[in-house]
Amino acid sequence: MPSRGTGAIAQDWEPIVLHKSRPKAHDLRDQKAVNQALRSGIPVQTIKRFDGGANKKAVGPVVNARKLDEETEPAALGRVSADVRLAIQKARLEKKMSQAELAKLINELPKVVQEYENGKAVPNQAVLGKMEKVLGVKLRGNIGKSK
Repeated sequence: MPSRGTGAIAQDWEPIVLHKSRPKAHDLRDQKAVNQALRSGIPVQTIKRFDGGANKKAVGPVVNARKLDEETEPAALGRVSADVRLAIQKARLEKKMSQAELAKLINELPKVVQEYENGKAVPNQAVLGKMEKVLGVKLRGNIGKSK
């Protein structure tokens, strides 16, 4: 057993005072804190910031994105020509395929085949190559010739 000293045992009864920590600055700007201060009559200072809340980091001249795109890119992209459209339709019908079946064979969506046959698609060499293999018709170069 631990041994105790023979001296008198004294207790420290001094009061300890705990203070609340000061509220942090971001807590004071909270909408709840501002409303509570206004209700209790505490003066609240408000500052209106110039361009507050705007996402403007660049100070330079503002360039319209549309104008910039028009300057750097061609006005219209080329569409599938009428020769290619007719060659695809003719070859597909000769093989008695639907647009969906052709799309499935070339691993594309039926919408892609439909756009090519309607002339609305922008020509993609990879897609045209897949169609050439499945249909057995040349779609690039000498169009409509059998391979």
